[in-house]
Amino acid sequence: MNAVEARAKLVEILQFAFSGELAAGLAYRGHWSSVSDPAERERIRTIEDEEWHHRKLVGAMLKELGSGPDPRRERRATIIGRTLGVLCYVATWFPPMYGAGKLESRNIREYEAAARFARDSGNEQYVDCLLTMAEVEWEHEAYFRARVTSHWLSRVVRVWPAPPPRDEIRRGFAAS
Repeated sequence: MNAVEARAKLVEILQFAFSGELAAGLAYRGHWSSVSDPAERERIRTIEDEEWHHRKLVGAMLKELGSGPDPRRERRATIIGRTLGVLCYVATWFPPMYGAGKLESRNIREYEAAARFARDSGNEQYVDCLLTMAEVEWEHEAYFRARVTSHWLSRVVRVWPAPPPRDEIRRGFAAS
């Protein structure tokens, strides 16, 4: 893949991530306010704040690359995020925790891929930030995985595959 193709892929994945962070932020707002345990509430609230911070960082990258959000994805993300936030009030405890963990697992890989596209397109200035966001998403996934596996339903419902250890994010990137 040449630098022009890598840049196009970088913009595409950043647009996807930007909208994904919107959906996540809106969903987590409903999620943390629906749980009764104060420690869970605070941790999910912190995760929401980190998602909004990621959105700000990704938005700045898009702007620097001469691009911006995809309006269709933004509308879709708003609908999805708000719907999931409301569903947290009517669902039992397990589905929102499970869904959040599975999505966070995907986000790790998304930011790792974005870092590779940034490097391959000559935008090395974004690599460290993107890898740091992947590491934060890893922490989010680890939190939700721990919560899900503490529930009896995790013996009935197959838990998503565990990501590699957190250290592998940068080690794997350096080796690629």
